[in-house]
Amino acid sequence: MSDDNKNLSDDLEDMIGDAKEGVKKAGDKISQKASEFSDDAKEFADDAKKAASDFADDAKEVLSDGKNVGIIAHITFIGWVIAIIMNSNNKTEFGSFYVRQVLGFIIIAMVTSWIPFVNIVMWLVLLVAWIMSLVAALGGQMKPTFLLGKQFQEWFKGI
Repeated sequence: MSDDNKNLSDDLEDMIGDAKEGVKKAGDKISQKASEFSDDAKEFADDAKKAASDFADDAKEVLSDGKNVGIIAHITFIGWVIAIIMNSNNKTEFGSFYVRQVLGFIIIAMVTSWIPFVNIVMWLVLLVAWIMSLVAALGGQMKPTFLLGKQFQEWFKGI
């Protein structure tokens, strides 16, 4: 029986040795994969930082361009409010010009909407003035409209 015990002991030692070797190989492989994952994560993080930086630079460029503010001011009352906010963050003369211009249109529309028949005529006149103003903003020109355009600039110069 002692030979059997010795054989069992040798077999057990061989199995333990094989298990230790297997664990060591698995540990080495895990370390290698962890290193690869770490390198991939660093590369991904660097790419994400670069993309975020590029986006931030593009956003600053768009917001600093008064032309965008001028165009957005023409797109409904909500667009005008957004244009005021954009212009207050980075004030440009071009953006301010069109914020004042569209504010004048809004006020005239509100005042004349209460007068029968005049409201229809004024809405048509305002539509033409609004289109002319939008075309000028798209073209990058600061043209006051035929309808009180210069007065709008004077009256609302605080904006």
